[in-house]
Amino acid sequence: MTKRNLNADDALEDFQSREITLDGATKVVHVAGEGPAVIVMTEMPGISPHVARFSRWVRDAGFTVYMPSLFGRDGAVPQAEEGVAVFRRACVSAEFRAFAANQSSPVTQWLRSLAKLAHAECGGPGVGAIGMCFTGNFALSMMLEESVLAPVLSQPSLPLDKPADIDIAPDELAAVRQRLERDDLTVMAYRFEGDQICKAERFTALSAALGDRFIPRVLPDSAANSDTPPFFQKLVPYPHSVVTAHLIDEAGQPTIAARDEILSFFKRRLASGHS
Repeated sequence: MTKRNLNADDALEDFQSREITLDGATKVVHVAGEGPAVIVMTEMPGISPHVARFSRWVRDAGFTVYMPSLFGRDGAVPQAEEGVAVFRRACVSAEFRAFAANQSSPVTQWLRSLAKLAHAECGGPGVGAIGMCFTGNFALSMMLEESVLAPVLSQPSLPLDKPADIDIAPDELAAVRQRLERDDLTVMAYRFEGDQICKAERFTALSAALGDRFIPRVLPDSAANSDTPPFFQKLVPYPHSVVTAHLIDEAGQPTIAARDEILSFFKRRLASGHS
């Protein structure tokens, strides 16, 4: 994949921009690639060049990427003032439950429908899904859709004010746990050790809820990239975004190892006759 300037807005010209209507709601979804589908859900404050880079890595690994526009300006470098405005709008949006523990964000229903559509369009055993930060836990709720086989939670950050709680309704969590056991599936999850948004308590809660079906990965703070966009410099001045803004794109780096493990997880689960 050709390296791009991550400090300039990304035109996303190598993605097909589609308006997809599901459950009465229409959203733009950027689609690229061939092979089984993977839903890539953006972190705050939107589909940045770093998020697009991760989606291209998924595409180049042999998948069809579906990258829905959930908030922010698509392709924009995360700026501080604009990012704060996006964050505030998302926090009061009816689609998200930014501060409510033990509740699922309503947008997850639309995302489950997107997974079902993507599976129908791309075929294969099923669909992968990765959420990041604000959307981090959404991949867990998406497990209620039978096509979702490979969920990844990257620094799951909701609810923002309750670090030891999980952004999913108890009955849905119980159904997800039953499905993980029934279908012999696992949930991959990633965070930095010193993350002040996705704290250790969140992984403890997920581990208690999901047992050995939850596979946590905690990266040392020293593995985080210090050269980040303005939004992160001002508002997230600590290691947080494992596969995007805080990833160091160099061989041998722990964040690259995390990226490669995620891609291998998708390959293993979404290949025909997966185990």
